[in-house]
Formats: sequence, C-alpha cells, structure tokens
Amino acid sequence: MLLVSKAIAYLRMIKIEHSVFALPFAFVGAILAAGGFPESEKIVWITVAMVTARAAAFGFNRIIDRKIDALNPRTSNRELPAGKIKLWEAFFFTILCLIIFIYSALMLNPLCFKLSPLAIFILFIYSYTKRFTWACHFVLGIALSLAPLGAWIAVRGSFDWEIIPLVVAVIFWLAGFDTLYALWDVEFDKKHALYSIPQMFGIKNAISMARFFHLISWIFLVITGIIFKLNIFYWVGMAIVAGLFIREHSIIKPNDLSKLNIAFFNMNGYISLTVFAFTTVAVFVNI
Repeated sequence: MLLVSKAIAYLRMIKIEHSVFALPFAFVGAILAAGGFPESEKIVWITVAMVTARAAAFGFNRIIDRKIDALNPRTSNRELPAGKIKLWEAFFFTILCLIIFIYSALMLNPLCFKLSPLAIFILFIYSYTKRFTWACHFVLGIALSLAPLGAWIAVRGSFDWEIIPLVVAVIFWLAGFDTLYALWDVEFDKKHALYSIPQMFGIKNAISMARFFHLISWIFLVITGIIFKLNIFYWVGMAIVAGLFIREHSIIKPNDLSKLNIAFFNMNGYISLTVFAFTTVAVFVNI
C-alpha cells in the first residue's frame, strides 16, 4: 500500500492527466511525418520520450517552485510543500526521467539524441521565466510544441519546414489556455512579484489576448491541413475545434471565473484529442 500511495503521489505531482495536452500532438507529428502509421518501435520510443521529458519538466518545476507553492493557498497541498514527496525523492525522480528521456532519444535517431540537451534546456527554463517576464506562457508553449516537432524528427530524422505551422499552432494554443489558467493567481502573482499576462494586463485584457492567441492557433491548424493536403475529415475536425474554442471562451467572463477549470482542462483536452483523431482519419482514409 505504501508503494501504491507513493506512486499515486508521483503521478499527481506530474499531473499525469495533463498528458492529454501533449501526447496527441506528438502522435499527430509522427503520423504526418510518416504519411501513415509509423513503425511500432518509433511509436514506443516517442511515447517513452514524451512521458519522461514531461515528467522531468514537471518534477523540476515542482522543485523550483516548492516555496512559492507553499505560500499559495491554491497550490499549498501539492506533493512537495505538503511533504507527501521529499525533496531528495523529487530530485531522484527528475534525474531518472531525464536519463530515460536521453536514452529514448538515442534509440530514435542521432539527430534526436543531439537535440535532447536543447529540449531539456527549453523544458527547464520555463520554471524560471515567470520570475522575470509575462511571456512565460509562450515559453511553456514552445516547450509543449516540442511534442509534434520532436515526433516529426524522430520519424523523418530531419528538421523540415512542413511541420512548422503545427508547431506554431501548438505554441499559441498553449499560450492561450495557460493565460486563462493564470487568471486564478492574479492577486498572488502581484503580491509576490511573479509575472503573467493577467497580472500585467488585467483579467479582461488577458481573456481578450487568450482569444486572439487561440484564433492564431486555429489559423495555423488550417495552414497545416493545406500544406499536407488533408481531406474532408480533417476539415470536419477543424470545424469541431473552432466550436470548442468558441465554447471555451464563451464560459469565461471577467466577473465570473467559476467555470475556468472546465475551460482549461475539458475543452483543451477535447481540442488536442479532436486534432489527433481527425488528422489520423484524414491521413489513413483516402477519398
């Protein structure tokens, strides 16, 4: 029972349920790169790389932010400030995940292995950015955009321009919903000199900016479909994604953030899964 409870604590620390944001886009990148279903071995190592890179990034973030988290009522019950995971355990977990990530990159191809230190740097630098810039949301977006980009490189063994619009779409998608997520902590961020778009520009402006970011994201998803000459199934998916974006922003109002969690997790989880599902069908079904 002790091992089970500890394992659950680690899964909660890295918010394993949030994998629904990154993994689908990694698989989209892999499918587009292969023009179909990649080799099963590639899929396995892409998944291992994604899971361990994400876990290491979360572990590092929790270590760096442990004192801030302890002061914030919303985060004070997280595993490190609450003492459910010891600091040395979090360090060990993070290092272990990094080792597995680097090994999985090596197993994918030489370019992935060579780029793995750069990926680690981007994943880790985010934890510091909210201490000096409101652009932290975009840094996190760049970190998550490594999912489709890394998967593309894993399959192709090269960096190609065709994947760039999808990368940009992911950056603005993440920046948009992370801006909304930061609405919870506006007053705390002001008090503790932490930066975010809501803290710098106010709640109303932040919501408007998030809407604009998501419009840009959708436009680049459309460009992706054009570049890869995807069929009607993809465009049906894009219509659904547009509807999900509209729904997400319709339930958030400057004077009512009660449904913010639904907008943040549910809607964006549906968006990533929709892009994955309809891209997959569009690639595999020729009409």
